[in-house]
Amino acid sequence: MLKCRIGPKWRLAASLRLIVCLLLGPVASLNPAVAESSPGVRTVLSTESTVTGEPIRYPSGAPAQITAQEITLQPGQQTGWHTHPVPLFGYILEGELTVDYGANGQRVYRKGDGLAETMNESHNGRNLGASPVKILAVFIGMEGVQDSAPASPPQR
Repeated sequence: MLKCRIGPKWRLAASLRLIVCLLLGPVASLNPAVAESSPGVRTVLSTESTVTGEPIRYPSGAPAQITAQEITLQPGQQTGWHTHPVPLFGYILEGELTVDYGANGQRVYRKGDGLAETMNESHNGRNLGASPVKILAVFIGMEGVQDSAPASPPQR
């Protein structure tokens, strides 16, 4: 688990730079002007809202905490219905993930896709394919707040 403590003023900039470093490794520089002009740099995601249109809201009131996890779902496995009380950047490393957002429909994410996952809306991810799905999940949270919480399926 990766933890980082920074002041709230710099949380967004530091979070985005960490994501670039995690995805691009030594290719990317911490200087955004250099990173944008470097060969091989691809913007995976740039958004102000989640996949279901929620505005991204950063938690406050405690030290910032960034947690990066690699999640693997075997064929037939699912995440179970849950929510995220903190922003989550997801990146599909391998396979194909189908996410059910209840009344907001289903979406399929494939290798190379990045997403700002829905936060306070119940959703369930499933591996409907024949090979494992690997997801890099980067939670942009704060100390003392869970990254995910179990939830009931939404009404349709």
